[in-house]
Amino acid sequence: MNYKDLTGKQKAAILLVAMGPDVSASIFQHLSDEDIEELTLEIANLRPVESELKDQVLEEFFQICQAHDYINRGGIEYAREVLEKAVGEDRANSILERLTATLQVRPFDAIRKTDPSQLMNFIQGEHPQTIAMIMAYLQPEQSSSILAYLPQEIQAEVSRRIALMDRTSPDIVKEVETVLEHKLSSIVTNEYASAGGVESIVNILNFADRGTEKNILDHLEEKDPELAEEIRKRMFVFEDIILLADRAVQMVLRQVETHDVALSLKTASDDVGNKIYKNMSKRASEMLKEDIEYMGPVRLREVEDAQQRIVNVIRQLEDSGEIVIARGGEGEVIV
Repeated sequence: MNYKDLTGKQKAAILLVAMGPDVSASIFQHLSDEDIEELTLEIANLRPVESELKDQVLEEFFQICQAHDYINRGGIEYAREVLEKAVGEDRANSILERLTATLQVRPFDAIRKTDPSQLMNFIQGEHPQTIAMIMAYLQPEQSSSILAYLPQEIQAEVSRRIALMDRTSPDIVKEVETVLEHKLSSIVTNEYASAGGVESIVNILNFADRGTEKNILDHLEEKDPELAEEIRKRMFVFEDIILLADRAVQMVLRQVETHDVALSLKTASDDVGNKIYKNMSKRASEMLKEDIEYMGPVRLREVEDAQQRIVNVIRQLEDSGEIVIARGGEGEVIV
């Protein structure tokens, strides 16, 4: 086999064989059934590979991993500069072309490493649709911080526009990039770029503070009840604790601070309180009730922050697979 004649799948097959069965098996866990089937077929049809050919495949893989790391650290231009010094201009361009085609590097790559408070200086005063488009391309953590900076009357409108967004013309994306003076060198394909949607705003709200989350959902409830309901179905909020199985609640309580539980129940409904108390020992529940009684007045923000910390633990447990949260009327939670 000649290295230049190898297809991407053949290179992937050679790479998997070179890395051994244990590593390959762990990689397969992150692939679709179709990809696994195709790669398995390639591996099965693979003829003996000369060490030189295997080394070339490993070298290409190493270079692409390095390029990916450079992009994450400093963006496309930084990656290009470092790669050109290391392997020359032609080789650097070839690596980046393959990498960007695979990763489909999204617009606004440069500003993803910008502090949200600084980014607000660029987008404040912009139309809600423009802000929504920018936020849809950012990381959820960044977008949730920006939401918190926005005036309350704008928060819900921007969230609604993100949720209803489907595809944006690359010409419009380029125009906004120019306005922000963040010219990117990443490849914007001629196809319409997908960004936004309900899942996008759910991911953003999952990182938002409790006050921002509540404000947005309350406003959306008035303006677009169906959209608000769709968003709620896809995310877990503090009041949803009553939907958790008892064993899941017990697991959560073992991982949160008792003080946070006491704070969170200051404004909670009786149903939420009863759900928590029933999953504690009699002595622990009595002590918790005493803590709440003697706590005295507290700021609403402190209560909301405590509720959000508990929700974050629940979401982390779900992400790790320790609990499964059924959404949208899919039935009870299982653990």
